[in-house]
Amino acid sequence: MTTASNTPSIILIAGHWLGAWAWDEVLEHLKTNHPDAIAMTLPGLDPDDSARVARTLEDQSAAILDIISQHGNRPTILVAHSGANAPVSLVMDRHPELVQRVVWVDSGPVAPGSIFAPDLPEALEELILPPFDVLAQQASLEGLSEEVLERFRALAVPEPGPVLRQPVELTNEARGNIPTTLVCCSISSEQVNELVQAGHPMFAEVANLKHVDVIDLPTGHWPMWSRPGELAKIIDSEASRTN
Repeated sequence: MTTASNTPSIILIAGHWLGAWAWDEVLEHLKTNHPDAIAMTLPGLDPDDSARVARTLEDQSAAILDIISQHGNRPTILVAHSGANAPVSLVMDRHPELVQRVVWVDSGPVAPGSIFAPDLPEALEELILPPFDVLAQQASLEGLSEEVLERFRALAVPEPGPVLRQPVELTNEARGNIPTTLVCCSISSEQVNELVQAGHPMFAEVANLKHVDVIDLPTGHWPMWSRPGELAKIIDSEASRTN
């Protein structure tokens, strides 16, 4: 029998420019089996935060740990999309014992010393969501309707400069023992495996993981909008695993 104490807590964390709102459709599907699944907005991505542009990766990882602590001693499934990989990697490094599994959504763990935008000028306080024709050169917009893109533009919050310039300091190899699921969307599992074998910086850390499952969900870089039902089923399935 499943009880509140052994049912894993699911925390959904979206990438750059996004808040908890990005997971609305996924949560609608997840709530049936996981009524207390939650999405969080990382520090720096709350438009009402007056100190938003000064937030750091340390602030973001601390906020994730705070949410975990609010769920007591229950196991935690972290679902990390895109640029949420840096603060989630910090959580894995600092407190691997608190994380039962990480589900990476078109993303993956970062390597020690990684910097998202090392060339970002110091004078630039924040990075706004670029025009979609520019964004499409960096990440696939496949499956996103005009209505979805309009909502994306309306609700997107500029990414704080410190988050993009800060090196990710990782020292605890125990983070590699956390069971991991890679949900491959804009980059297929075959391509990911090739990048891992080649030691590509984007996926080099995957080679250090002890327990990895790879699932293809072909679509663009924002599957929470293009295939929310299917993504929710994957998260539900992975949350039910014991290893």
